[in-house]
Amino acid sequence: MNKFNYRLVLRVMGSLVLIESFILLIICLIPMIYGENDAFYFLLTSLICLISGGIALIIGRNPPARIGKREGSVIVAFTWIVFTLFGLLPFWLSGSIPSYTDAFFETMSGFTTTGASILNNIEDLSHGMLFWRSLTHWIGGLG
Repeated sequence: MNKFNYRLVLRVMGSLVLIESFILLIICLIPMIYGENDAFYFLLTSLICLISGGIALIIGRNPPARIGKREGSVIVAFTWIVFTLFGLLPFWLSGSIPSYTDAFFETMSGFTTTGASILNNIEDLSHGMLFWRSLTHWIGGLG
């Protein structure tokens, strides 16, 4: 029986979280351009992603090169969950979506491209938050 390749899963997940960190860092520019105060929340979330992704890469270093069906399934499922857990932070920390559960739902809706929303008036979001919300749908569509 093959052993589960957890180091490879951690390595891939760490790399993906670093990509999310980079995306969140770029989004910091949107609130700055529009003179809004949300850049801090994107920067903070980017830093949390950077540290978490770096730790996952360190723990997952030198993995066996073989990826099986189990590892692939775990990577896909965990990517949705982990991206959502990090992706909800700007909404929740800024108070744009004050409920953690609602922020989770809104972010998961974006990454899974279900289109469901808890927001009554999406246009009330700041430019940065609106851009992030839209980007989660685009990233979800790519996946």
